[in-house]
Amino acid sequence: MTYLVSFAIVVVLVLFFASRTVKIVREYQRIVLFRLGRAVGSRGPGLVLINPIVDRTTLVDLREQYFEIPHQTAITKDNAPISIDFIMFYKVFDPVTSVLAVQDFSGAALNVAATTLRSVVGDMPLDDVLSRREEMNSSLRTRLDEVTERWGVKVSNVEVREINPPPGVQEAMTRQMSAERTRRAVVTESEGQKQSAITVAEGQKQAAVLAAEGQQQATILLAEGERQAARLKATGLSEALDAMIASASRADGNTLTLQYLDTLRQLSQSPSTKFVLPVELTNLLAGISKASSEAMIRKAAPSASSVNRNGG
Repeated sequence: MTYLVSFAIVVVLVLFFASRTVKIVREYQRIVLFRLGRAVGSRGPGLVLINPIVDRTTLVDLREQYFEIPHQTAITKDNAPISIDFIMFYKVFDPVTSVLAVQDFSGAALNVAATTLRSVVGDMPLDDVLSRREEMNSSLRTRLDEVTERWGVKVSNVEVREINPPPGVQEAMTRQMSAERTRRAVVTESEGQKQSAITVAEGQKQAAVLAAEGQQQATILLAEGERQAARLKATGLSEALDAMIASASRADGNTLTLQYLDTLRQLSQSPSTKFVLPVELTNLLAGISKASSEAMIRKAAPSASSVNRNGG
C-alpha cells in the first residue's frame, strides 16, 4: 500500500513538472523567456521546453487587436467643447520589447490616446473636426504610432467613431442642414423647370421648323403646278393659234370678208353706242365692192349667153 502511494506521488510530480516543462505555442503566439530574471528572447511557435525551476514565461499575442477609447472631451481651436470616442487597432511586432518596455499597455494606451486626441482636436476648428474626419484619423494614428513604437507595438489604424458637439452647435447644425436641404430642393425644382422649358422650346422649335419646311414644300409644289398649268395653257394657245393660222392660210378672201360682215352684224346688234373699227375697214369695203362686182358679172354672163342662143 505504501509503494502504491509513493508511486502515485511520483507520477503526479512527473506530470506536474512535465506540464511546467513542455509548452505548446500557437502560430500567432510567442513566449518571452526569463531565466533567473533575465530576458533571453522569445520562443515559438510549436513545442518549447523550459526549466520550470529557473525559467519564467510571458505569453504574447501577435494578432492585430483593437482598443476602444471611451468618450473624451476636447476643446477645438475655436474654443468649442466636443466629445469624441474612437477605436485604435494595434499589433505587436516585437514581443520582448512589448513586455519589457511597458507594464500595462492598456492603461498606457488609454492615457496616450486621450492626450493625443486633445492635442489633435486643439489644432483644428470645429468645422474641420466635423468634416475632415479622415485627416483627423490619420493624424491620430501617426502620433500614437510614434509613442507606441518604442513599446514594440505598431498602431495600424485609428477610426473616430462618434463626435458629439455641444447642444447649441447641434441645433445650429440642424437648422443649417434644413436650410441646405431647402436650398437644394429649390435648386432641383428650378433646374427641372429649366429643363422642362428647354424641352418645350425645343419641341416648339422643331414644330416650327417642320411647319416651315412643310409650307416651303407646299409653296414649291403650288408654284410647280402653276408653272405646269401655264406651260400647258401656253401650249394650248400656241396650238390654237397654229390651227387658226393654218385655217386662215387655207381660207380665200371671200370667206374672210363674210367673217368681217358677220362680226359687223353682231356689233350692230350690241346696245353700245361706241364702236371701234379696225384700220383695215377701207380694204374691207374694197373687198366687198369687188366681190359684189364679180357676183353681178357672173350673174349677167348666163343671161347674155341665153340671148345669143335665141338669136341664132
